[in-house]
Amino acid sequence: MPEKAAVYTHGHHESVLRSHRWRTAANSAAYLLGELRPGLSVLDVGCGPGTITADLADLVAPGQVTAVDAEPDILGQARSAVDERGLHNVRFATADVQDLAFPDGSFDVVHAHQVLQHVGDPVRALTEMRRVCRPGGIVAARDSDYAAMTWYPAVPGLDDWRDLYERVARASGGEPDAGRRLLSWAGRAGFTDVRATAATWCYSTPGERAWWSGLWADRTTGSAYARRAVEGGHATHADLRRIAEAWREWGSAEDGWFAVLHGEVLCRLPLEA
Repeated sequence: MPEKAAVYTHGHHESVLRSHRWRTAANSAAYLLGELRPGLSVLDVGCGPGTITADLADLVAPGQVTAVDAEPDILGQARSAVDERGLHNVRFATADVQDLAFPDGSFDVVHAHQVLQHVGDPVRALTEMRRVCRPGGIVAARDSDYAAMTWYPAVPGLDDWRDLYERVARASGGEPDAGRRLLSWAGRAGFTDVRATAATWCYSTPGERAWWSGLWADRTTGSAYARRAVEGGHATHADLRRIAEAWREWGSAEDGWFAVLHGEVLCRLPLEA
């Protein structure tokens, strides 16, 4: 069993899922798309509400996608996302990425989006992902990097938000600045053929600002992250309300701009002789 445990910092509050349901293969896994083709088998680790999963299934059909998440309740939403697309090549299971219950070499592609920042031992997780990937296959991981996020205008409360989030995430057993560490973690997990890249999400239109600031304002006061911030002694309810107001202040700025940096690794396994 894994030596280190972590809890998912955000939980599955509506404000969290509002963000996750926006994600697609195009805006969240573009670095992987050139490796996909019909007939491949894919393991989608930490599938959440399944929007990326559905895209992957469409791209590799008639190949099979296995979508797994550590939280059983979220798999129902993932099933709905797949069913709404009329896809029949996806199966679902509960799984811990640090201890995957699949035989060696089970999948052509193993994918994880925003997962490794939330596990206690990301090197072990990548080692497990490598184990269940076939020779010549691909392991792909993408994670954001909170310390590298940047924005304008300089609303002071957002500096407080980032400092608080990083403290809560680390107290939960994760690493919020995972993006910059992926290449290092991949090497420690035994990968020797790794392509490391970076990509961004950028929110700058009125609609994007309203959406991004609104979900973070709500997450700051109503999610599991907010509960852990208070129960862990990292913030008071008044602190959280002040930070939520800072998010709304940024969201109302006519020249507001926010960029989220992601690290990415595409790890190719060697072919057996």
